[in-house]
Amino acid sequence: MENSSIRVRLQKLGTTLSNMVMPNIGAFIAWGVLTSLFIPKGWLPNESFATIVGPMIKYLLPLLIGYTGGYNVYGQRGGVMGAILTMGVIEGSSVPMFIGAMAVGPFGAWVLKKFDEKVQPKIRPGFEMLVNNFSAGLIGFVLMLVTFKIVGPFVESMTGVVGDGVQAIVDMKLLPLANIIIEPAKVLFLNNALNHGIFTPLGTEQVLEAGKSVLFLLEANPGPGLGILLAYAFFGKGSAKSSSWGAMVIHFLGGIHEIYFPYVLMKPALFLAAIAGGVSGTFVFQTLGAGLAGAASPGSIIAVTLMLPKGDNTFGNALAVYAGVFAGALASFLVASIILKADKSEGESLEAAQAATKAAKAVAKGQAVETVAAEISANSVKQIIFACDAGMGSSAMGASLLRDKVKKAGLDIPVTNKAIANLQDTDYTLIVTQEELADRAAQRTPRAIHVAVDNFLTSPKYDEIVAKLVGQAQEVSPRQVSLEAEAEVDLNYIDEVIFAYGQAQGSATMGQATLAAIFKNKGIGIPVATVPYDKLAEHNAKNILVVTTIAQQAEVQQAAPNAQLLVVDSLVTTPEYDKIVARMHK
Repeated sequence: MENSSIRVRLQKLGTTLSNMVMPNIGAFIAWGVLTSLFIPKGWLPNESFATIVGPMIKYLLPLLIGYTGGYNVYGQRGGVMGAILTMGVIEGSSVPMFIGAMAVGPFGAWVLKKFDEKVQPKIRPGFEMLVNNFSAGLIGFVLMLVTFKIVGPFVESMTGVVGDGVQAIVDMKLLPLANIIIEPAKVLFLNNALNHGIFTPLGTEQVLEAGKSVLFLLEANPGPGLGILLAYAFFGKGSAKSSSWGAMVIHFLGGIHEIYFPYVLMKPALFLAAIAGGVSGTFVFQTLGAGLAGAASPGSIIAVTLMLPKGDNTFGNALAVYAGVFAGALASFLVASIILKADKSEGESLEAAQAATKAAKAVAKGQAVETVAAEISANSVKQIIFACDAGMGSSAMGASLLRDKVKKAGLDIPVTNKAIANLQDTDYTLIVTQEELADRAAQRTPRAIHVAVDNFLTSPKYDEIVAKLVGQAQEVSPRQVSLEAEAEVDLNYIDEVIFAYGQAQGSATMGQATLAAIFKNKGIGIPVATVPYDKLAEHNAKNILVVTTIAQQAEVQQAAPNAQLLVVDSLVTTPEYDKIVARMHK
């Protein structure tokens, strides 16, 4: 219980920092592109455009951080107060005030919030606007002078100490050791806090001096995760093996690192593989002098490439960056391969491991192991929100997946994604979050209905949610029918496998890639393709197998009644693919 409490507190601290930077990451990327293009050593040197670089890093970026920090504490009034105090620290120092903005923005909003709590109940009717406007202005005025004279110089000196400390670590070649902490912290959902709360502000200051920073690569390196997923692809078992190919695409090209976290959590020894990959990658980065011109967000190889700076050794720096990514992938692959090959346990599906993990967590908390909340219905849910640490990345993809299912089920329920810190406690709201963050979400929104999943991208609970919303009891859901259908599927009589999709093709494409990889591994020559619903009539034959989910079963059966049907919980991680292949060889 104590460890859980410490973890939650660490998550809250990290989230507080990252939530000031993440909403403004577009501004940091814009500054990084501006810097890499137009400074004298940039790709397209332009003296006029380069004059924007300084004002952006001195004024715009700190003011955005300060405003957002204040807004997170006390809404619009808090944001204005945060911006006022940030202006004080900016002019009170000669270095970029990212750390100062993170400190004074929330503090100013907190002071105003406490003042309003004491004073507003005593304001006479008709004087509310007068008191509110002048209280914010006068409090902001006084605190701005304090930040200008005291906080600004203090933070400047502290920033110098921190910068010297980071530089000392770099000079002593000890930077790779940071990944001993970074890699486990990432898997425990502190990745955004590390990257955007710590490394982005420090790295941005280094770019101003050196034109690039290795700090942007410490957490964003996609190599370690790629190596672990590759090891699963070659030496894994069950659906974890088959789903790893699709996960690789999302992780390496899409930059959603959260996709590989469950693969590590289901075999904790793989933390060693993640650490080995992180340490090796950072060692190569530091040895070869690699660096980026701005934050690579999300952490995909595409974003990393776009943030490569131009300088005296442009090609050498690019080569150093790619070498570090490759080294991280190779090291984590080798260690993970040894761990997976030495594992003598029975091949357990990814879903089974996730379910066992959830059950263990529930027992440890003294809770009953539940499926989807029983109170979910079309009458009790008017909006669905996917909540994560930063309100981006995997939660956005999860929201997209469920939004597609809800739409196909004919339901008019909005599905959005937010950071946990921005959630409002309202009725008729369903909050979907990850297991590791469920406690914080429940504390912030006790009136909402909560569903915790192990993985935003592959959870079978989405179909259960849709079934509840359309009024289907889970005990009599189409899943029972699908089990009978699965038992009848014989690949010996199938000439083509089709993954049906509606407006969103993502999960169907991932499922198609997963099954195609299984077929290739088993030497099965049956073609696998994706087909939109409006083209299913062209594949309405008994020698065609159509793969779909519970929520879309009725629509697919109507479009292609003569085709064979395989209904699964998840197009990506279902164990049924291995089962039908096994039956083929009997």
